[in-house]
Amino acid sequence: MATTFDLDDVKRRMQGAINAFKHDLGSLRTGRASPSLLDPIQVDAYGSLMPITQVATVSVPEPRLLSVQVWDRGMVAAVEKAIRESDLGLNPQTEGQVIRLRIPEMNEQRRKEMVKVAHKYAEEARVAIRHVRRDGLDLLKKLEKDSAISEDDAKRQGDQVQKATDHFVAEVETLLVAKEKEIMHV
Repeated sequence: MATTFDLDDVKRRMQGAINAFKHDLGSLRTGRASPSLLDPIQVDAYGSLMPITQVATVSVPEPRLLSVQVWDRGMVAAVEKAIRESDLGLNPQTEGQVIRLRIPEMNEQRRKEMVKVAHKYAEEARVAIRHVRRDGLDLLKKLEKDSAISEDDAKRQGDQVQKATDHFVAEVETLLVAKEKEIMHV
C-alpha cells in the first residue's frame, strides 16, 4: 500500500485542535451566562451519566442568569445535584421543572485564575498543532526516504505544513486574546 501525503488532512487535524480549544474556552466562566458553561456537567440519569443537554434545555433569559428546563419531572433533583456538585460554584434555585442559576460577579483574583486556565488551554492547543506538524513532517521524510516523492517536493510540502502551523498557532493567539479581554471585562 502506497502512503501519500495529504496537506488537507494535516490542516483538518489542526482545525480539530482549534475546535477543541474553542470548546474549552466556551466552558470557562466569564461572569456572563452562557449555555456552554454547563457542558461539562454529567447527570446521573436512568442508570448512566449523561450530558445535561440530553435531559434538559439550557437557555439564557438574562445576561447573568441561566435557566435549565428539565424535561422529565423525576430528573429535576438529579440535575440540581449534578449542578451543585460541579466545580462551577453555582447555587441552583428550583421552581417546578425549571432550575435557575444566577451567575455571580467574579472578583479580580478569580478573573486572573480564569485567564491562567485559558492560557493553559491555549498551550494545549499549540502543542496539539505542533504534534500534527511533526506527524506531517515525519511522513514527508519517510516518503522522501522511500523515494515516493522528490527532495524538492518534500521541502515544498514541508514549507506548506509550516505555514499551516503558523496560521493555526496565530488563530490560537487571537482566540486567547479575545477570551482574556472578555474575562477581564468588568
